[in-house]
Amino acid sequence: MATTIDAFHRNVPAESGFGYAQAVRSGALIHASGQFSYDDAGEFVHADDFAAQLAQTYVNMDAILEHYGATRNQIVSQTVYVVGLRQNGAALMAGNPAYYGDHRPANTVLGVTELAFAGQFVEIGFVVDTTLPA
Repeated sequence: MATTIDAFHRNVPAESGFGYAQAVRSGALIHASGQFSYDDAGEFVHADDFAAQLAQTYVNMDAILEHYGATRNQIVSQTVYVVGLRQNGAALMAGNPAYYGDHRPANTVLGVTELAFAGQFVEIGFVVDTTLPA
């Protein structure tokens, strides 16, 4: 019996160049690659603006959720990578609850020295459990 991978691609250049999918469904779980501030063409946007990057990152997370018919309430964990954690922590602490509302996934926040693009401050990977109530 052939098995296929239920992968979500946005067909941005980095996917083929680096060799990854935006997300992969494995049974009831969806594992999302690190999302960051990129536009529909895959271009990094909002350099040096943490709040704008975070907002665009959430838009990109929502695109994955929408593709799989999932909701934010089904996100069970996230890992957040932040450049300048001490300087950007307050903005993250404001943005995260605004995105999730009353839902609280497991959360790991890591301060890092740099991410893929100059001026990039944030990247979020996450896991979704589609058996949970939407």
